[in-house]
Amino acid sequence: MTSAATTVDQYINEAPEDRREALQKLRNIILENLPEGFQEGMGYGMPGFVVPHSIYPKGYHCDPKQALPFMGFASQKNSINFYHMGIYANPELYEWFVTEYPKYSKQKLDLGKSCLRIKKPENIPFELIGELVKKISVANWIALYESAFKK
Repeated sequence: MTSAATTVDQYINEAPEDRREALQKLRNIILENLPEGFQEGMGYGMPGFVVPHSIYPKGYHCDPKQALPFMGFASQKNSINFYHMGIYANPELYEWFVTEYPKYSKQKLDLGKSCLRIKKPENIPFELIGELVKKISVANWIALYESAFKK
């Protein structure tokens, strides 16, 4: 479910009422732990965090006009999703996340390559997400991206 919202505030305000508080808390956790240099904005119809062109002028290889994407979150039909490209690109980080997850949530882990799906807002592992967000700096992400994704 993509949104036509042009700001993160608008996106959260237009989300289902029972999800707004959780989405705002998720946003706050990300912003509190986000390494310097990443920039918040809207992309792909959801709130996201990117490496801006001012830091990485090459942009995203699929569309160089877009900033380099890194992380995002969305209110989907059946879940709130948290996307983190670092766990897709870095197997050690993926393993760390999978190992840590049961310490923060009693819910079964529903994790795709870069997408954590949480069916109920009250089950979002905010503290774990905060720890994950801190783990990759802009420089680390650019290096990982260039080694793993750049064609």
